[in-house]
Amino acid sequence: MSMNFDQARSNMVAQQVRPWEVLDPRVLELLETTHREDFVPVRYRKMAFTDMAIPLDYEQTMMKPVVEGRLLQALELKADETVLEIGTGSGFITACLAQMAESVVTVDIHEQFTKEAAARLKEKGINNVELETGDVMTGWQPEQAHDVVVVTGSVPDVPDHFRGWVNPGGRMFVICGESPAMEAKLLTKLNATEWREESLFETDLARLINAEKAPEFEF
Repeated sequence: MSMNFDQARSNMVAQQVRPWEVLDPRVLELLETTHREDFVPVRYRKMAFTDMAIPLDYEQTMMKPVVEGRLLQALELKADETVLEIGTGSGFITACLAQMAESVVTVDIHEQFTKEAAARLKEKGINNVELETGDVMTGWQPEQAHDVVVVTGSVPDVPDHFRGWVNPGGRMFVICGESPAMEAKLLTKLNATEWREESLFETDLARLINAEKAPEFEF
């Protein structure tokens, strides 16, 4: 029997996302109409709407739907804002961000993810995304700062250079700490040196590649 993806998507929003305090109607509609099943690996297609982090290649994962919903809601994206996404992954969050903002620059260390996400976005008619391949921890830099920065892999602490990629008045979503009790945060850049930090929820997320601190050796 074939799966009714529209019904499964609707159930995901009603039974998982909304009960997790995601009440923004724009976000709920986005998650109900954006075909998540088209962004997961084919072998996990029927699991696209389960409350789990779906495995991707290179030991990466897609966030749980509830985390995606909370992320999108916390950012309060405006239609004239630019977004930098660190960690393209499957391209699903990219697609959601692109539908809420003016434009998105997304970067991933794996060229395979960049190419596959580009194909999926083109198929969906989403054309306000610039996709790049690079390592944000060892040299890749955006051409300019952005209104919003979204980090889709966890970090031990927020790297200082990430903060420099946020425009004054802009926001950053990032998940910090150590597994299994990491903290999702929304950082707001008040001015050149001051930030407001809001703790959103606890979760667990695969580490952004090369984000681990180097071990300290005692001599």
